[in-house]
Amino acid sequence: MSQKVIRKLTTILAADAQSFSTAMTRDELGTYTDLQAARNVFFKLIERHGGRVANTAGDGLIADFPSVVEAVHCATEVQQELTQKDSGLRFRIGLHLGDVICDGDDLIGEGVNLAARLQTMADPGGVLISQQVYDQVRNKLSVGFEFLGDKRPRNMVEDIPVYRLALGQPINIAPETASAAPKRRSRVSQVWSDPEPEIPTPLSSPSTGQPPQSQDDLAAGSSAPRPGVALSPLAKVKRLRYLGLGTGAAVLLNMISGGSFWPAWPIVTAAGLYGLHSGAALLGQNHIKGISLNLWVIAAFLVCVNLMTWSGTPWALWPLSGLLAVGVLARKKQTS
Repeated sequence: MSQKVIRKLTTILAADAQSFSTAMTRDELGTYTDLQAARNVFFKLIERHGGRVANTAGDGLIADFPSVVEAVHCATEVQQELTQKDSGLRFRIGLHLGDVICDGDDLIGEGVNLAARLQTMADPGGVLISQQVYDQVRNKLSVGFEFLGDKRPRNMVEDIPVYRLALGQPINIAPETASAAPKRRSRVSQVWSDPEPEIPTPLSSPSTGQPPQSQDDLAAGSSAPRPGVALSPLAKVKRLRYLGLGTGAAVLLNMISGGSFWPAWPIVTAAGLYGLHSGAALLGQNHIKGISLNLWVIAAFLVCVNLMTWSGTPWALWPLSGLLAVGVLARKKQTS
């Protein structure tokens, strides 16, 4: 009599380090040390959020969670902590809610493969989630989501809706599609040996197709509206460049004119407000060097005001010192 196959519905987290083999070639001992430190972060946060590590292979890791919300919280906190620690390795993370086969402590099946394929499509330091995960957490978390469109993961035969987790404010969304890929595979052990994924090619017109609905009761739910147009990475870089150049030019003109170039004030004020409201979405992160992005924006605003009211005294150093102290204390509290 054949052994009964045990299945379960769970949230799968797949993670993998970027360019690990290249890093090992350059500095084997240092890279191994970075990997162990990153794993400690993963293991600590996975346990904290009620998950368990199901599989580790090389620089990769698979974990599963009974709660979709906790899985997303875990992925977000992992990336934030690794960024704050200035880890020498950057990890991609993919999340999917699906049915899997339990092979002892290991997990096997298309649900695991899909999470791993989402991981290969993510940016280093980023998190991609499936439609099933998005349907469960979209109204339960304050984190932003960017819809990337219907994409075809490597070795899968169908396109799937893909969302990117944003650590800042929600981002306007627009679809784009990746090129087709060959037939899929089913074993977890085959997931980690794939080469780096190709960069998806965006289309000029938005997709009009509706995303498929989950077949599981827990993953059921209608698709969210997808309005607006997303900024490409190049467009974000250009916007940051124009913002910096425009603000700097306004401050310089104000200084040269002896304070008579009054448009500098609304320009600097608008730049500061824009940074506080949309800076995190534009940069894709809430912290720089472990300090809140909002504190950096406020510090830059104070420096600009100090320069435009220059009387020979760098008074901005006093509030800047206070802001730096607040940022350092907040970082220590978060990492403790």
